[in-house]
Amino acid sequence: MSPKVKLIEIKNLKKYFYLSGKNTLKAVDGVTFDIFRKETFGLVGESGCGKTTLGRTVSLLYSITDGGISFKGKDIAKFKTRDLAKKIQIIFQDPDASLNPRMTAGDIIAEGLDIFKLYKGKKERQLKIFSLLENVGLNKEHANRFPHEFSGGQKQRIGIARALAVEPEFIICDEPISALDVSIQAQIVNLLKRLQNKYDLTFLFIAHDLSMVKYISDRVGVMYLGNIVELTDSNRLYSKALHPYTEALLSAIPKIENLKIGKPEPIKLKGELPNPINPPKGCKFSTRCSYVREYCRTIPPELEEISPGHYIACHFVREIAEHRGIKL
Repeated sequence: MSPKVKLIEIKNLKKYFYLSGKNTLKAVDGVTFDIFRKETFGLVGESGCGKTTLGRTVSLLYSITDGGISFKGKDIAKFKTRDLAKKIQIIFQDPDASLNPRMTAGDIIAEGLDIFKLYKGKKERQLKIFSLLENVGLNKEHANRFPHEFSGGQKQRIGIARALAVEPEFIICDEPISALDVSIQAQIVNLLKRLQNKYDLTFLFIAHDLSMVKYISDRVGVMYLGNIVELTDSNRLYSKALHPYTEALLSAIPKIENLKIGKPEPIKLKGELPNPINPPKGCKFSTRCSYVREYCRTIPPELEEISPGHYIACHFVREIAEHRGIKL
């Protein structure tokens, strides 16, 4: 088995937004993890946890406040915007907002081809557009249609084709299925998996739907208020999650067996997500955690590797593991 190759390295990444009245929103507050070539890294968490901000900072749509991001060992801040755009692309959450209503599907897909001059002559340009349309499950007749003539799922396919056009190595999928009907979501995820295998792509897959994240992801990071609180491979996370926040998220996944009498109810977290402008001083989850102790309220936990490839940010994770009968 060949060793894993790091494609993206994120080290102590911070993205702050400075607001009026000297307030600071710490959207991403010291995040560290790697993404390996050809893998799908899933990123999950509640709305407002910072996962979309993290994705946009990795692509430099947002500037970096502190910390570092490297692509194949090179600091991405040293890339020219043009060069980085050819290596890293984004599929956005809302296909309606991300597609220019005044452009045809063909011209939308060809934007990258035009910018980077990836064809010789109009005929080759047209053939590349047709090929990209076919790769995402559309046909060449769709090239001359405008966005309003497509369904939501078809619009997202156009967004995927546009991202593929410049032959990137890394694609950030920013909640690409959350705006779609449930019946279409699986089709889009299966399309992404097929394209990943065909083109050796690497994905950062940001989503709310934990069951879909499990299906597509090799490893998963769980975010809470700007921090990663748990990170491990997908199978282990869904079978042996240890952070109390991850446990609560997973308990909310609908399961047919949970409809039977005697099955546990989803864990209901106390209170609301704290104000990200004024988060708790210690562990940011301390205000909602059923395992909280006074120590948690004053000292923030570090993300610690408690078993090979399994990282947790919790002071009392070993006691929680013992309580649940999970061997580390």
